[in-house]
Amino acid sequence: MNRITRLLARPVALAAAGLMLLLGPSACTTAARVGVTNDFDHAVNFRAYKTWAWYPQQPKDTEGGPAKGYQSFLDKRMRAAVTAEMTRKGLTETTTAPDIYVAYSARVEDKQQVNNAGFGYPYGYGYGGFYGRGFPAVTQYKAGTVVIDIIDARRKELAWRGSGQAQVDQNTINEAETLRIVNGILSTYPPQDNNARR
Repeated sequence: MNRITRLLARPVALAAAGLMLLLGPSACTTAARVGVTNDFDHAVNFRAYKTWAWYPQQPKDTEGGPAKGYQSFLDKRMRAAVTAEMTRKGLTETTTAPDIYVAYSARVEDKQQVNNAGFGYPYGYGYGGFYGRGFPAVTQYKAGTVVIDIIDARRKELAWRGSGQAQVDQNTINEAETLRIVNGILSTYPPQDNNARR
């Protein structure tokens, strides 16, 4: 191998290794990560809430249920995940006079992620020009977004809203993904804000 071949082979090998390191770990962590946000009424005493029920006019989910008169797979998964989390938090599900109502919405959307760091040779000239500019990498993926609302049943007002978004594998949110997103959202309930009444 002569000096020029070795010189050209090195930046290609470095760029390929860097790209694998960049994409490998990020692909694993992106799939497991749930982006969570929430907002709430700071005047509400969340510790006073002891019982809950599903909001009577629950909107239809992305698969068409429960508005069609039967539960879709996603609706069953959502209800099971939320029920388990509310029970873990010490709230009791009831059918009469609950303290709060719970409602959710869920959807899957096509998204793009642009990696502006790009790739390419860090320096030097080659065939056709300068290599140092790099090209942004665009990744297509599906994002599942879930919004969970907690409504004060007596006042009929929104008390808390949490939302979570995560990368999903298909056009629906499977059971494991539902659990991961719901657990991520409800991990922030009740709010631990210094301004909230205790």
